[in-house]
Amino acid sequence: MIYELPLLAYANDALSPVISAETIAFHYGKHFKAYVDNLNKLSVGTEFEGKSVEEIVATAPDGPIYNNAGQVLNHRLYFEQFKAAGQEPAEPTGKLAEVIARDFGSFEQFKQEFSAAAAGIFGSGWAFLSCDAEGKLSIGKESNAGNPLRSGKTPLLTFDVWEHAYYLDYQNRRADQIAALWSIIDWDIVAGRLPSGI
Repeated sequence: MIYELPLLAYANDALSPVISAETIAFHYGKHFKAYVDNLNKLSVGTEFEGKSVEEIVATAPDGPIYNNAGQVLNHRLYFEQFKAAGQEPAEPTGKLAEVIARDFGSFEQFKQEFSAAAAGIFGSGWAFLSCDAEGKLSIGKESNAGNPLRSGKTPLLTFDVWEHAYYLDYQNRRADQIAALWSIIDWDIVAGRLPSGI
């Protein structure tokens, strides 16, 4: 087993009611685990065996290895960025706050634009805040297993809008799930993803 399911930094029920323990059990414990298991099986004997998930996502052709690697990376970014609601900081501080204000006008404007992008994804996919090589932030929408690494950008924040991410808690109310996620973002984790020198 080269690739492993990362341990959560919080208990399964720590994000409730935004994300229930039941959703964590299915989304993390079954869906995410399946992508990890599939990548371990698919990469054996290929040119990608032993490479990092980031390397695979950036270089693999479209197909099963890329799809599973993309989902492993996306889910890792997603589950690592959370903390229980009510913990500080409640919004970005320091350099991250500065670049968000610079590129979007304000944090509230960024939230509105990001939420609209996530809500507007047709079908299954991911909304990302990412940073390019010059340090400029942008909001992007990726379908299926897509990731900004594919276009040379560094992913900082992501919202999962595949139905299995929210259906047990919100049914078809994707916008409600998006609005709730803001209360459990660990902005220190997101800020730590900024490339050095930005």
